[in-house]
Amino acid sequence: MWFNNFLSTTCKVALAVVAMFGMTACGNVSNTQDHAQQLPDTEVEQAQAAPQIQRTAFLPTENTPDFVDAAEASVNAVVHIKTTIIRKSSSYNDFFGAFLEHLYGIPGQMQNNTMVAYGSGVVLSPDGYIVTNNHVVEGADEVEVTFNNKVVRQATIVGTDPTADLALIKVDGADFDYLVFGDSDKVKVGEWVLAVGNPFNLTSTVTAGIVSAKARNIGILGEGSSVESFIQTDAAVNRGNSGGALVNTRGELIGINAAIASHTGSYEGYSFAIPSNIVRKVVDDLLMYGETQRAYLGIQIGEMNSDLADKSGMKDIKGVYVGEATEGGAAEKAGIRSGDVITQINGNPVNTTTQLMEVIRQYRPGDEVDVDVVRDGRERTFRVSLLNESGSTEVVKKGDTFYNADLGVVLQPASKQEMKSLRINNGLKIVEIRQGAFYGAGVEGFIITAVNGKTVASKNDLETALASNRTRKTYIEGVYPNGMRMNFEYYN
Repeated sequence: MWFNNFLSTTCKVALAVVAMFGMTACGNVSNTQDHAQQLPDTEVEQAQAAPQIQRTAFLPTENTPDFVDAAEASVNAVVHIKTTIIRKSSSYNDFFGAFLEHLYGIPGQMQNNTMVAYGSGVVLSPDGYIVTNNHVVEGADEVEVTFNNKVVRQATIVGTDPTADLALIKVDGADFDYLVFGDSDKVKVGEWVLAVGNPFNLTSTVTAGIVSAKARNIGILGEGSSVESFIQTDAAVNRGNSGGALVNTRGELIGINAAIASHTGSYEGYSFAIPSNIVRKVVDDLLMYGETQRAYLGIQIGEMNSDLADKSGMKDIKGVYVGEATEGGAAEKAGIRSGDVITQINGNPVNTTTQLMEVIRQYRPGDEVDVDVVRDGRERTFRVSLLNESGSTEVVKKGDTFYNADLGVVLQPASKQEMKSLRINNGLKIVEIRQGAFYGAGVEGFIITAVNGKTVASKNDLETALASNRTRKTYIEGVYPNGMRMNFEYYN
């Protein structure tokens, strides 16, 4: 009864206002004349004197955004991910609870000495390959995937790339709904987009917004080889959306939602997605090699400003300034030098360091790119053959092992996770000892980081470092799996 009285009073007040504009403000109102009869005489006169405006239904036009098709194409290809981490120590829960909450997923919950957390993923193929964020599955002992039709599958982790915060997982099955990649380089600021995921465990949630900015660096992946070049949107994204889809109005995947800008841990206006062109390249690498193949220009770069533009003979402040071209690096070999200003790579404009790194991240060692530079006010183009971190075009495959007769051991490149946990940037892991100085020394699992003062990350690195030694003594540096660092000397 109180609600009816309240509603009646509210409608009367609203009518007194909206009758002046000839618009309906409350439900169950047939027309202004009927309700004007219930008002005092003075208000009746006002209502009758109000201009009568013809009411028409709103009809969408060709320019009105329609998200129905894009939403229908997306919800069945976006999955809910549940990860379980088995507790290993008394401090494990405290660490990972804060860690997972900080990295944006729903806070971990302890269940029978296990940590349970949630996120989202995007199906990329009908045979069950799914991309998600690395932080969604990192350290997980079990990964469970629930599809929109409530089918549940156990997933295996195919590979991860912490530097891009991406992971590829796989479920058994066939004929899954999946999304196709769009070209994130062609995404425009102001373009309508949809975010699809499972915030707060609310499955198959779709929100809409526009692209607010591109090539945004927000400093969440750390330094070193990490690349941050997010698509910023105002589509509502919350905890649990990690790993979900950012799609355009055609239903194409243009990004993987990864983070939000928030003081509270919930959506406050902006979210950030990894561009699809980076996602596609990382996924292809993980499928083909088990490891991502990183390409480098071999330069130290800085943002342009008016002083550098004047110094470079440029009228406009654009491009990226080359502070130094590393000796023996890809850029230096191609002829690029300190003081050059890079304006385009393969036709893609680069006006920030983040944009440049995003473009290069889409290529592999050995790929050739056209780099446009301004030197002394004149434009020039250089053909650059990109190299890996070790200065070669050698492909590193996960689990690739090789035997070195000089050391008498079988080695393989240290994994990204091993290097991250041990805080090293490179290394070769000893997986088998057959003969020589290491035989019986109990150093299986030891990761060699340098030989004779030269860093090693590949078979070629090791052979070069050993060949450079002009004495019979070989000096080896490295680290054990428990983090203890050790140096060895032995005579050939």
